[in-house]
Amino acid sequence: MTLKFLGTTSENGNCPTLYEVVETGDIVVQGDRLTDTRHLEQLRDVKDSETFVVIPRELLTRFAPKE
Repeated sequence: MTLKFLGTTSENGNCPTLYEVVETGDIVVQGDRLTDTRHLEQLRDVKDSETFVVIPRELLTRFAPKE
């Protein structure tokens, strides 16, 4: 898998950050892990292999692909 940096709204190398998988066009999100059980219990259809991150809306509106 080859990752292409799309952008970040962070400073000094911290997350959040968006990447694109070059081979597929899929998006990889780097951000702070969601760990609060009150929030996690609201999610549906969660697989054991999944984790969740919180990212600011600004990151998506500025850097997420439009297509």
